[in-house]
Amino acid sequence: MGILNVTPDSFSDGGLYFDTQKAINHALSMIEDGADIIDIGGESTRPFSDPVSVDDELLRVIPVVKELRKRTDTVISIDTTKSTVAKEACLVGADIINDISGMLFDAEMIDVAKDIGCPVVLMHIKGNPKTMQENPTYDNVVSEIKCHLLDRIDYVIENGIDKKNIILDPGIGFGKTIENNFEILNRLDELTSIEYPFLIGVSNKSFIGKTLNINENDRLQGTIVANTIALQKGCKIFRVHNVKEAKRCLLIANKIFNSDHLNN
Repeated sequence: MGILNVTPDSFSDGGLYFDTQKAINHALSMIEDGADIIDIGGESTRPFSDPVSVDDELLRVIPVVKELRKRTDTVISIDTTKSTVAKEACLVGADIINDISGMLFDAEMIDVAKDIGCPVVLMHIKGNPKTMQENPTYDNVVSEIKCHLLDRIDYVIENGIDKKNIILDPGIGFGKTIENNFEILNRLDELTSIEYPFLIGVSNKSFIGKTLNINENDRLQGTIVANTIALQKGCKIFRVHNVKEAKRCLLIANKIFNSDHLNN
């Protein structure tokens, strides 16, 4: 899943693809590099970020979704917590709704997803982007995430979402400490045992940067290691900035994890 932030202020690539044509070009480049999904977002959800209006978000993402759909049949995901944005994006070509709130921020999101009948990504978040990193605390971070995701699964199924359309995300960096993030990655198999497809988003995040004391443009090695561990522990979708490098590493890791000496 290639990340396409059509924003002026995202933590890693804010402003780079704010222009519609630049966004389209970058999406096509990621597809050429091996992206199976393009995840388009028009609102930064980095820690302490301010929300944007529905109108602003629509102006940012709809032209990109519409034009990209004309140019490719690659799966498009709309990264939003707003039901209006999700609906409009799906009407012009988006295939997946990626809601970091797990459908908690907008009560009408569930109706949009049900009416469209598309896959949905349900993520765990503690608080909201403005407040989530103020002082996140857990008694048992993995158990609490698991309970939360099971609750979200029950909610969407009870409201008409097909089980086969559910994707889960533990929400690395969303209301978690640095150590929380490492523990989640180490114990991911406890979450993937839920037996729904899991998406993981570690790309260039601050837990890597603060651990290695490096900026957001120098975190590729840490991203690749974390993704490889996540693959080994059952994750299926990897949300990344550096598609070519991530894809190549995951392909090799997958070959290793699935090798069988009996067939050699």
